[in-house]
Amino acid sequence: MRGTEREILTPSSEEEAASAVATAAAAGRRLAIRGAGTRAGLGRPVVADATLSASGLSGIVFHAPSEMVICAKAGTPLAEVEAALAQHGQFLTFEPMDHRALLASTGAPTIGAVASANVSGPRRIAGGAARDSLIGVRLVNGRGEIVKSGGRVMKNVTGLDLVKLVSGAYGTLGFLTEVTFKVLPKSEAIATLVIHGLDDGAAIAALSAALGSPYEPTGAAHLPAGMDWSGARTLVRVEGFADSVTYRLDALTKLVAAGRRTERVDGTDSEALWRHVRDATYLADPHSDAVWRLSTAPTRGPELTAAIARQLPGARWFYDWGGGLVWLSTLAAGDAGAAVIRAATATAGGHATLVRAPEAVRAAVPVFQPLDAVSMRLTNGIKASFDPRGVFEPGRMYPSA
Repeated sequence: MRGTEREILTPSSEEEAASAVATAAAAGRRLAIRGAGTRAGLGRPVVADATLSASGLSGIVFHAPSEMVICAKAGTPLAEVEAALAQHGQFLTFEPMDHRALLASTGAPTIGAVASANVSGPRRIAGGAARDSLIGVRLVNGRGEIVKSGGRVMKNVTGLDLVKLVSGAYGTLGFLTEVTFKVLPKSEAIATLVIHGLDDGAAIAALSAALGSPYEPTGAAHLPAGMDWSGARTLVRVEGFADSVTYRLDALTKLVAAGRRTERVDGTDSEALWRHVRDATYLADPHSDAVWRLSTAPTRGPELTAAIARQLPGARWFYDWGGGLVWLSTLAAGDAGAAVIRAATATAGGHATLVRAPEAVRAAVPVFQPLDAVSMRLTNGIKASFDPRGVFEPGRMYPSA
């Protein structure tokens, strides 16, 4: 069964979750996993007998501001975690994306889903991905066993690092019940250098120079002309103490924008600008279009988009991570451009993930980058070790895993 047709299981404790999984495994039932459902449209459609919800597992377990660590149950709203951190001037360094605008979903994103899908945003170039800040997890595996890995410090894992393994597995390896993240102090000031009028090639060259400088940008994106009903804008974000931000932004202006029209955007206006980049809202409409995430070497981004545009008229895109991440929208008809996009990314040495498309397209087209035979055997082996009866999220990432 799919969607609202499924029975919903909502355990209120880790032990109840383990019992529900063990019962499902014994009965040969399959379970979809949900937090609040805001990212339910990611991945391939799942055919399951019931939905195991983390909504009953909510609340901050502990927050140690002096240790810069926070632990929360998986169903805790992300906003609650961020609010608790803000009270002590701290934040999640990886700037997790909010998929609601792109997927037209509702509800409150949960911290467990952030960990499960390794959800990261523009600050990944400086602060790493979600899995890089994730230092501890508790989960229920496919046998109904409670598993703990990691803890309160970065270097307390011996043997197999399950923390990194389950982050980005989209729930296919286990049902997360608790996650622990390392956090950092928020910056005193934030400002963005906006360079106007650059084409894609010049913009990526400027971003590469900025990222290669000693001025430590925490965001590097390019919005081609027309992306938001305005001209082309190239964005470089700097954070830190106010005087340092001003010095570094001035230096970056001289380094990468000499002779160009520029402006400085500060504070909440800068934060709003980067939320649009983070959440890919520039491609949210029309919702009937498919949306892809393409990863490649930053300097090959313009070459990659040009190759796709030649074969897929109407494609739109913008760049994040200095050009290494390309958000691309195409018509959702047929294969949503999959054959063209995957051929182009292969030539550019990258890979592509289908983030948004109708269910029929996501069932027919590989959503995640296809794996070679050796990698697929390894993936299936890991899945079998965690979930030997295939209880969790059947087919979410790959048909056999």
